[in-house]
Amino acid sequence: MTDNIIEVQNITKKFNNTTVLDNINLSIKTAESLVVMGLSGTGKSVLIKIMVGLLNPTSGQVVIDGDILNTSNKKEYLSIIQKMGFLFQSSALFDSLSVLENITFFATKLYKLDYNGQVKLASDCMEKVGLAKNVLNRYPEELSGGMQKRVALARAICTNPKIIFLDEPTTGLDPIMSNVINNLIVNIRKDLAATTITISHDISSAKQIATDIILLNKSKIVWQGPVEGLNDTKDPYLDQFINGKVSGPMTS
Repeated sequence: MTDNIIEVQNITKKFNNTTVLDNINLSIKTAESLVVMGLSGTGKSVLIKIMVGLLNPTSGQVVIDGDILNTSNKKEYLSIIQKMGFLFQSSALFDSLSVLENITFFATKLYKLDYNGQVKLASDCMEKVGLAKNVLNRYPEELSGGMQKRVALARAICTNPKIIFLDEPTTGLDPIMSNVINNLIVNIRKDLAATTITISHDISSAKQIATDIILLNKSKIVWQGPVEGLNDTKDPYLDQFINGKVSGPMTS
């Protein structure tokens, strides 16, 4: 018996002759908040996509809540992804759908919701992310960037997922709205007792939301540890990254 909700086991991913991830091993505990950091092009997004089944690894496997992630078996895969929520970097809202329809897009199919059920679920989720009900019938183009992020976060949590993946959740936001989103992530993780895995370049955000950090470079994990390690590190990789030093062992 293990308290790890995700096990990444010997994951390697190659695109043609380029190795993007090289024998990655990672254990993520239930209710942990892991932040994945690294230079651009170091495999962060690829790792997340493999963990949710959007990409298949070249070798290795991912175990989610005790079950091997197998995208070839549609029934098994559906039962696993029902445990997940995902917030995309660009929010990825459907322009032609209202806020109500965006939030409940997957849940409506999963739970076979009627209109009243959609409204109830969307309203509950919007309350958790600090949005008023009068936004329900608006469309993404009518919303600010911060409101779009909150709608996307509401969509990510509307099935009460055990695991929430967040890809650069504060990209493009001003510092105040970034703090709003970070606080929402922290509170939602606690309220749902969920595990969160976040890609971020933002050291300040990482310190706010993370319990643990991994740092990727050249397709490998070069540092991992608790978030407190960011405050007083002698590790050359981490020191270079968090202080933005041009010279050091990290290269893109």
